[in-house]
Amino acid sequence: MSYTVRLFADAAENETTPGQQQAAIARFKAALDEVLGDSALVLPVYAAYTRIVATYGDDPSEDALSPGELAVFTQWQAAEAAALTAALGPNRYLGDAQFDIRA
Repeated sequence: MSYTVRLFADAAENETTPGQQQAAIARFKAALDEVLGDSALVLPVYAAYTRIVATYGDDPSEDALSPGELAVFTQWQAAEAAALTAALGPNRYLGDAQFDIRA
Protein backbone atom coordinates (compact mmCIF):
# COMPACT_ATOMS: atom_id res chain seq x y z
CA MET A 1 0.00 0.00 0.00
CA SER A 2 1.57 3.25 -1.05
CA TYR A 3 1.19 6.55 0.68
CA THR A 4 2.00 10.16 0.02
CA VAL A 5 3.49 12.78 2.28
CA ARG A 6 3.04 16.51 1.92
CA LEU A 7 5.19 19.07 3.67
CA PHE A 8 3.71 22.22 5.12
CA ALA A 9 6.16 24.92 6.18
CA ASP A 10 5.71 28.57 7.11
CA ALA A 11 6.72 30.53 4.01
CA ALA A 12 8.06 33.41 6.12
CA GLU A 13 10.49 31.11 7.95
CA ASN A 14 11.15 28.79 5.03
CA GLU A 15 14.18 29.57 2.91
CA THR A 16 14.44 26.11 1.39
CA THR A 17 14.14 25.25 -2.27
CA PRO A 18 11.53 22.86 -3.65
CA GLY A 19 14.35 20.34 -4.12
CA GLN A 20 15.31 20.58 -0.46
CA GLN A 21 11.68 20.13 0.52
CA GLN A 22 11.34 17.03 -1.68
CA ALA A 23 14.53 15.63 -0.17
CA ALA A 24 13.09 16.22 3.33
CA ILE A 25 9.92 14.35 2.34
CA ALA A 26 11.99 11.45 0.97
CA ARG A 27 14.00 11.26 4.20
CA PHE A 28 10.78 11.40 6.25
CA LYS A 29 9.25 8.51 4.28
CA ALA A 30 12.43 6.44 4.37
CA ALA A 31 12.67 6.77 8.14
CA LEU A 32 9.01 5.82 8.64
CA ASP A 33 9.45 2.78 6.40
CA GLU A 34 12.61 1.72 8.21
CA VAL A 35 11.32 2.12 11.76
CA LEU A 36 7.98 0.45 11.01
CA GLY A 37 9.63 -2.27 8.94
CA ASP A 38 7.88 -1.76 5.61
CA SER A 39 6.11 1.00 3.70
CA ALA A 40 2.96 -1.17 3.66
CA LEU A 41 2.71 -0.75 7.43
CA VAL A 42 2.75 3.05 7.50
CA LEU A 43 -0.91 3.71 6.72
CA PRO A 44 -2.38 0.95 8.92
CA VAL A 45 -0.20 1.89 11.90
CA TYR A 46 -0.90 5.59 11.39
CA ALA A 47 -4.65 4.93 11.15
CA ALA A 48 -4.58 2.88 14.36
CA TYR A 49 -2.54 5.60 16.08
CA THR A 50 -5.00 8.33 15.07
CA ARG A 51 -7.91 6.21 16.37
CA ILE A 52 -6.10 5.79 19.69
CA VAL A 53 -5.45 9.54 19.94
CA ALA A 54 -9.08 10.30 19.02
CA THR A 55 -10.26 7.96 21.76
CA TYR A 56 -7.76 8.63 24.57
CA GLY A 57 -6.13 11.97 23.71
CA ASP A 58 -2.59 12.94 22.74
CA ASP A 59 -0.99 11.69 25.94
CA PRO A 60 -3.02 8.72 27.18
CA SER A 61 -2.29 6.90 30.39
CA GLU A 62 -0.60 3.58 29.71
CA ASP A 63 -3.18 1.98 32.00
CA ALA A 64 -6.01 3.13 29.72
CA LEU A 65 -4.55 1.37 26.67
CA SER A 66 -4.64 -2.31 25.88
CA PRO A 67 -1.23 -3.93 25.31
CA GLY A 68 -1.84 -3.81 21.55
CA GLU A 69 -2.88 -0.16 21.62
CA LEU A 70 0.16 0.72 23.70
CA ALA A 71 2.43 -1.09 21.25
CA VAL A 72 0.93 0.77 18.27
CA PHE A 73 1.00 4.11 20.11
CA THR A 74 4.65 3.85 21.12
CA GLN A 75 5.68 2.37 17.77
CA TRP A 76 4.14 5.27 15.85
CA GLN A 77 5.61 7.88 18.17
CA ALA A 78 9.08 6.37 17.72
CA ALA A 79 8.66 6.21 13.95
CA GLU A 80 7.40 9.79 13.73
CA ALA A 81 10.23 11.09 15.94
CA ALA A 82 12.81 9.30 13.79
CA ALA A 83 11.17 10.57 10.61
CA LEU A 84 11.10 14.17 11.81
CA THR A 85 14.76 14.03 12.83
CA ALA A 86 15.71 12.41 9.51
CA ALA A 87 13.75 14.96 7.50
CA LEU A 88 14.46 18.13 9.40
CA GLY A 89 17.62 17.40 11.30
CA PRO A 90 18.04 17.77 15.04
CA ASN A 91 17.84 21.57 14.67
CA ARG A 92 14.70 21.52 12.48
CA TYR A 93 16.04 23.61 9.62
CA LEU A 94 12.48 23.99 8.26
CA GLY A 95 11.20 25.61 11.46
CA ASP A 96 7.75 24.39 12.42
CA ALA A 97 7.23 22.30 9.29
CA GLN A 98 4.57 19.62 9.45
CA PHE A 99 4.00 16.52 7.38
CA ASP A 100 0.65 15.20 6.17
CA ILE A 101 0.34 11.46 5.46
CA ARG A 102 -2.34 10.18 3.08
CA ALA A 103 -3.23 7.16 0.99
